[in-house]
Amino acid sequence: MPLQPAIDRRSKESRLPAIEPAVLKSLLTEKALALGFAELRVAPAIRAPHAEAFQDWIAEGKHGDMGWLERDPERRSDPRHVLPECQSVVVLAFNYHTGPQPPANYRIASYSWNRDYHDLITPRLKELNAFMEEHGGRQRYYTDTGPVLERDFANEAGMGWNGKSTVQIHRRLGTWFFLADLLTTLALPVDEKGRDYCGKCTACMNACPTGAITSPHSMDARRCISYLTIEHKGPIPLELRPLLGDRIYGCDDCLAICPWNKFAQISQESRLHARESIFQHRLRDFLALSDPEFRSLFSKSPIKRSKRPRFLRNVCVALGNTGTAEDLPALRQAAQDPDPLIAEHADWAIARIQDREDSPGS
Repeated sequence: MPLQPAIDRRSKESRLPAIEPAVLKSLLTEKALALGFAELRVAPAIRAPHAEAFQDWIAEGKHGDMGWLERDPERRSDPRHVLPECQSVVVLAFNYHTGPQPPANYRIASYSWNRDYHDLITPRLKELNAFMEEHGGRQRYYTDTGPVLERDFANEAGMGWNGKSTVQIHRRLGTWFFLADLLTTLALPVDEKGRDYCGKCTACMNACPTGAITSPHSMDARRCISYLTIEHKGPIPLELRPLLGDRIYGCDDCLAICPWNKFAQISQESRLHARESIFQHRLRDFLALSDPEFRSLFSKSPIKRSKRPRFLRNVCVALGNTGTAEDLPALRQAAQDPDPLIAEHADWAIARIQDREDSPGS
């Protein structure tokens, strides 16, 4: 069935005077920048160029436990299956660069140092949606919460390019930005597609601690530390635990090494900057958190969504890799936790530390 042109269903009373699409796009860009977005660009509503590659990736099981990615792949691959009269994809960048992590004996991915970015970006998308509705558009909007291959449309809109790590890179923002999209029935002027500026650089591939970047532009999530410490619900594979090092939530290695970050500027959104109450803790202190204390410490943080068992699982692995005899009492207490995920990883960490203590210098 052929796709139908957009139909304006507004009442005459609610309709603003029609304006040229280029003028509307300019006004929309102005509003987006005023709301704190770093850039707005527009891509055509087409089938995502990497749709087949994405479906092959799913078929190979490289998405791991992320079962939602398997659902309705055609809908995820073409915005016109989400919004049948979609004509344009408005792509937005939101800067989250927050500088170096505060001193701590562990590492946390920088996007999760404070407020959940969904809580900060979604209200802004709602405002843009309301503005577009006033001008006759119907939208669906997402910031990695919906069935959209965001990086494909970022590429089509010239919002940077997809790096060899599969992370999006921007000439002005580096790797430190979130993507958001509004699928719309408005026919807005599209931007010129960008080009790849990675050249022969393989810094991100070389930096990956677990070898999850199996080839340029190919990621096996099952080996990725961000996946293992955030999305993966079960035990972390034994052979990968030592490679996690001191990382307890996510991993920034392939982002941080990118040479394009030399142009990145610190985000003006203070609610993304590091929350002192988190980084005041030593690694073993986290093991003493009850569930209410965990939820209080990480209130409104992305870390709260992972829940206490998974987070303490990660803490145990980090202690197994970096801890000393001073950490053993806390780990022995964690080994008695009623949650088997915590207890098993605590036992593993105890054995690792004891091996080091028994064989100093080995």
